[in-house]
Amino acid sequence: MHFFQYRDSQLFCEEVSVAAIADQVGTPFYLYSLATVKRHFTVFDRAFSSSLHLVCFSVKANSNLALLRVFVNLGGGFDIVSGGELYRALNAGCDPKKIVYSGVGKTSAEIDYALKSDILMFNVESPMELEAIAEHARRMGKEAPVALRINPDIDPKTHPYIATGLRQNKFGIDIDSALREYEAASKLSGLNVIGVDCHIGSQLTEIEPFVEALSRLKWLIAELKDRGIDINYLDLGGGLGITYQEESPPEPRQYAQALLDELSPLNVELILEPGRVIVGNAGILVTRVLYLKQTAGKNFVIVDAGMNDLLRPSLYQAYQAIWPVDKTQQGTFVADVVGPVCESGDFLARDRCLSKVEPGDLLAVMSAGAYGFTMASNYNSRPRAAEILVDDDKSFIIRERESYVDLIRGEQIPAFLGDSG
Repeated sequence: MHFFQYRDSQLFCEEVSVAAIADQVGTPFYLYSLATVKRHFTVFDRAFSSSLHLVCFSVKANSNLALLRVFVNLGGGFDIVSGGELYRALNAGCDPKKIVYSGVGKTSAEIDYALKSDILMFNVESPMELEAIAEHARRMGKEAPVALRINPDIDPKTHPYIATGLRQNKFGIDIDSALREYEAASKLSGLNVIGVDCHIGSQLTEIEPFVEALSRLKWLIAELKDRGIDINYLDLGGGLGITYQEESPPEPRQYAQALLDELSPLNVELILEPGRVIVGNAGILVTRVLYLKQTAGKNFVIVDAGMNDLLRPSLYQAYQAIWPVDKTQQGTFVADVVGPVCESGDFLARDRCLSKVEPGDLLAVMSAGAYGFTMASNYNSRPRAAEILVDDDKSFIIRERESYVDLIRGEQIPAFLGDSG
């Protein structure tokens, strides 16, 4: 459930008119419903209430500080994949002991930062990374808490770009090598082996891949215990999908029940890393129609948001519903919704049946709360969009729209090239 609804043919976010926000801040902008964010997190968290667990929101899905603070206030932690995300998590007020650090390419500076911050756990992706973390920890007089990310070779049945648990993917340690790597890690000074980690992909719409992965991890944890390596945490990652078009993903309670039934013999704390399922349908991208264009057999709706604002349609050929903000207009037509970026791949929708629109009309790209702004860029020197949060009948700017000055901040013309003025 989300809180974007029509009232008298006008789209509202909770108790605020979307058109009124557009008049105030201009377009394009991302718009989030606080009620939706809180509801989705709470429903997910409560689904696991019968088990010791920690919900670590996946910061890569949406890293705005205001939303991160919401999760902190609800008792959540964070799954991070960079030093920058660690900085955001700490600035949002997160307890470092609720932060897990994933990702295949942690730099020396990032490892040191995480060790100094005293995070809960590193999810380690390779033997070489294990050795690097151990070395940094020894140098700092610390023990680094680690889990090994296991690649269980499970087909998650999702888009290949967001599948992460197959043998050919770059992520994790092959499950066939896991016992050997765990034994090696347990003997490395500077490490404290406390967990097993697994993340098989994103936007999964079936429970079976999760259960299959968990069954393989159960075997691994039992084998580790027999060898004297006790595991305190089982991190099952995220990946639960949402409905963009016609998908029917399981509800959090169904997902939780399936995992808990399989997990029951293990005495471990469960870590979950949801992202998309929490914020995906809690946000929209609002854009204004600039022009209509017709060519031989093709209609185009040209809007002021492009692939630099929302990359998913171009990158994944992903479907995202497009609603008119004012649906009083009668009739429909089929068109491509395209942006101003100078790429043929700059589109938000192709061959889409849309309500009739005119220049100046507003469109809402739905389900844009996850992997929307976080994947935005300044390509074509386009300032990134504003972000707005609605709480009941009030709206708040939680990220100001970038200016042209912001685009060149930090750049310098060396003196030998002459005066730019």
